[in-house]
This record gives sequence, structure tokens and C-alpha cells, in this order.
Amino acid sequence: MTTSLLLPSTTSAEKTLQVGQLVGKTPLYEIRNAFQKPGVRIFAKLEWQQLGGSVKTRPAFNIIKNAVRDGQLGQGKHLLDATSGNTGIAYAAICAALKIPVTLCLPENASPERKRILQAFGVNIVFTSRFDGTDGAQLEAKRLYREQPELYFYADQYANDHNWRAHYETTAPEIWQQTCGKITHFVAGLGTTGTFTGTGRGLKKFNPDLELVALQPDNPMHGLEGWKHLETAIVPKIYDSTLADRFLEIETMESYDMVRTLAQQEGLLVSPSAAANLLGAIKVAEQIESGVIVTTFADNAEKYSEVMVKIFS
Repeated sequence: MTTSLLLPSTTSAEKTLQVGQLVGKTPLYEIRNAFQKPGVRIFAKLEWQQLGGSVKTRPAFNIIKNAVRDGQLGQGKHLLDATSGNTGIAYAAICAALKIPVTLCLPENASPERKRILQAFGVNIVFTSRFDGTDGAQLEAKRLYREQPELYFYADQYANDHNWRAHYETTAPEIWQQTCGKITHFVAGLGTTGTFTGTGRGLKKFNPDLELVALQPDNPMHGLEGWKHLETAIVPKIYDSTLADRFLEIETMESYDMVRTLAQQEGLLVSPSAAANLLGAIKVAEQIESGVIVTTFADNAEKYSEVMVKIFS
């Protein structure tokens, strides 16, 4: 270790650079046991293997980095946003390292683990109705910002272009490099839509013929935390409805079954939404004769103990 590495970071730029070294660069894992078909390979990005523990670390960091650079965060301003949990945890971890206060609007039925993690990071949590989901949390965040714009930087992950650009600039190039340019299909669920929009646009830049498959829950009352049933939800402003080559619907209970399968056959204990992404990738694999399919595992099962009890009981 050199002497320079022992010196404290003294500027916001230096601190942000240090945090940035822990963002992205996640491994690509090949599914070998849960699905097999000659000529078809399925890979998943293990996105929990970065600071903040989920795919949301990428957009959270990009939003914060640019806000700090542009002078929108600082002098005691709180980062304010609505979240179902993962983006909030990423905000909290990054902002703790950068000494930025955070206020998050969170549906009251978020998992106990997510609440405890956010509280551990010192987040000011504003709970919203469980019946309104993340849509209700968004409306509350907008109300708080309208009332006290001097107190908050409203990150607005659902409308902030730095969300999808994080994946355009990092996730897509990583996937392209890790597959040596052989990827033929990218499959991902729609929530804020940042992962699908940014990664999809980035991959299309490398290969316009690559197929993008968007996934949605099969009904509004689903159990895939972080996903949106776009026909009945507030559609994120960053969403590009022209990007997907096709759409597939995923059932929650099938995803729960896949959680068990991945644990027992791949040694991966993942979240229901990660399992749902794999289900979508398998549906695509069953329809083609050859190809390289890539999806993302947004997070692992650490924040889902109540759901895991149901799945494995």
C-alpha cells in the first residue's frame, strides 16, 4: 500500500471517486443447472456484489455524483426520493460515505430488513400507505419538495436521466465485454425502467440486431418488489416505450418456485425479482435454437426474510 492511499480524502470529488471504485464491475454468472439447452446459454449479472447491495447502486451513484458536481447537493441539503427499498439503500450507503443527509419516502409495507438497513444508515424515513405502493411514495416526495425546496435535492429516480445513463455507461459495456460481443438477447423486468432502458440502449449501440425483451408482472397485485405493472401504475418518465422488441409477463408464484430452484441447483439465494428475470430469460431460451441471453439479478435474498419463509416453508 502506498503512502498516498493512507491520506484522508479532503474534497467532495476525491470522496466521490473513492466511492465510485465500489460501484459496478459485477460478475457475469452462467446458469448451468437450472436450465440447459444445446446451443443456448443464459448468463446473469450478480448485481448485489457492489456497494449498497443491488443493481440500484449504479443509478444512485450516478445521480449523486452529478448532483454533487453541479452543486445541487451540499451545505446540508437532504437527498430526497421515493423508493421501494433498493434505491433507497444505495442512496443511504453512498450518502453516508459522503456525509450527505437523506430523506426517503417508503411504503409502510417494505420489508423489515429494508427498514432496519435504512435506519442503520441514519435515513429520515417518511412512511406512506401500503395500498399506494411506490406511486404513493412518489406523490409524497413531490409534496415535500414543493413545500421545502430549499431543504431538499429531489433525486426523482423515475424521471432522472442519470438513472438510465448509469446503465448505458456501465452495465451495457460490461455485458458486451464479458460476453465478448456474443450476446444476442437482453432480458429485464420493468420497475423504474432504468436498467432496461439504459442497458438496452447501450447494447443496441454495440449491435442494433440484438433483441431486447422487457418483463412485467402478470397483474397489478403482484409480489415482485421493485417491478411495475405499467398498465396500472404511474409510468416513469425515463421509460422508452419504443425500445423493447417484445414483452413477456411473469407470474409471482413461478418466481417463488424459481427462487427455490436457484438455491438448490445453482447455490444462489436471490430475490423474487431476480428469479423472475431468470424466468423471462428461460422463456426466451425455449423459443430460440441458439443464442447468448443475459439478464440481471438485481439483489440477493438478504432483505426478504418474510418472503423466504413463505417460499421455503
